[in-house]
Amino acid sequence: MQKARIKLTSPEFGQITEISQRMVEIAERTGVKHSGIIPLPTKKLIVPTRKSPCGGGTESYERWQLRIHKRLIDVEADERTLRRIMRVEIPESVHVEIELKE
Repeated sequence: MQKARIKLTSPEFGQITEISQRMVEIAERTGVKHSGIIPLPTKKLIVPTRKSPCGGGTESYERWQLRIHKRLIDVEADERTLRRIMRVEIPESVHVEIELKE
């Protein structure tokens, strides 16, 4: 049986959690086997910038941070289930990859 590996990435924690729960609910309703929401390590992008625009005075820095959250869901590749999963409305900030494996 083929498996579909769904990988979700987003800087928005709430949206990625909501969408991954919807996908697991669809898998449970259709009755296919799945390995639930697996959280992958969060990637932190840190950008230090100087507070003073002119360069004078003491060197004080601000650190801007962007966190990228990742989730992984493995589902048996049933055609009906995958169609329903692909119909889930996904916002622009969430990136979805679906990979089929044997």
